[in-house]
Amino acid sequence: FPPEKLKHHKIIFVVGGPGSGKGTQCEKIVQKYGYTHLSTGDLLRAEVSSGSERGKKLKEIMEKGELVSLDTVLDMLRDAMLAKADTSKGYLIDGYPREVKQGEEFEKKIGPPTLLLYVDAGKDTMVKRLLKRGQTSGRVDDNEETIKKRLETYYKATE
Repeated sequence: FPPEKLKHHKIIFVVGGPGSGKGTQCEKIVQKYGYTHLSTGDLLRAEVSSGSERGKKLKEIMEKGELVSLDTVLDMLRDAMLAKADTSKGYLIDGYPREVKQGEEFEKKIGPPTLLLYVDAGKDTMVKRLLKRGQTSGRVDDNEETIKKRLETYYKATE
């Protein structure tokens, strides 16, 4: 059952491939409308940086370019949303859901989205952006080998 605190908040799913520009579009919406931007990737990376037990397990999964379990991601999202519930005008959920089942679980545990924003970009564009970002981001998942795996995973999940 959805948390009472989140019932009246607007929730926007922002989906698209890795490097499609989801984060960039979210930044613009945050500046213009004051929404809370929650990127599942950022939440996961923050957990990894914390050095917690969960963070260590997540690091192994992410370095292989694999997807983190649905329950783990949902719990982290829900916690982050509840933490901002008193001050947020709405939420931009960036990079989630990656597949229909994730969307259904989100609706059950948190609530239905108000809107879904799909950021479309071709494979070449995404690879180019990710490689460029990898030069400065320091992200473990922004290298050529992992990028290919991430794109494969994305295309399989969204077929």
